[in-house]
Amino acid sequence: MTPFGQRLRELRLRKGVTQHEMAKALGVSAAYLSALEHGKRGKPSFDFLQRVAGYFHIIWDEAEELFRVAEASDPRVVVDTSGLTPEYTAFANLLARRIRTLEPKVIEEMTSLLEKAQNRG
Repeated sequence: MTPFGQRLRELRLRKGVTQHEMAKALGVSAAYLSALEHGKRGKPSFDFLQRVAGYFHIIWDEAEELFRVAEASDPRVVVDTSGLTPEYTAFANLLARRIRTLEPKVIEEMTSLLEKAQNRG
């Protein structure tokens, strides 16, 4: 499941609607919604995000958060290390090989470290 899929499911359950009902209202198939919720589809289109925000009557900060979560929800990430030193490529490949075996605590620590590094730069 992706962060967007999780958020979409939370919104849908909070409203008390089925995937079929929501899909019909948004003009998509229930299979597409299911694939989004289960992380089997990539980042949704801007148009779809706007329809979701309208369907749930989401405005301002909550809509911005929904769009941010969608941006971070592509389950098939490509990391381009061309032009970087070999250490960067080795790191990206190591992460790709081992990500499925990392404990949630390690993911939290790595996320925190990356965010701190970004804030310094």
